[in-house]
Amino acid sequence: MQRRRFKQTQPLEQRLAEEAKRLREQARSVPPGSQREHMLRKARQAETGSHMSEWLRSPGPQPPE
Repeated sequence: MQRRRFKQTQPLEQRLAEEAKRLREQARSVPPGSQREHMLRKARQAETGSHMSEWLRSPGPQPPE
């Protein structure tokens, strides 16, 4: 059995940011309640993941040359 692989066309940070935006827009159309709170929580998690990924990819402080 072979694994199905495919190359991602967008960076992880961009995909997470788009997912967060989509969830926030979807939450606007849902009446207040547990489902809306769940969507907003998932959006915050996606945004946090995007920021963490950017932070981990950054070169950080560079020594003087």
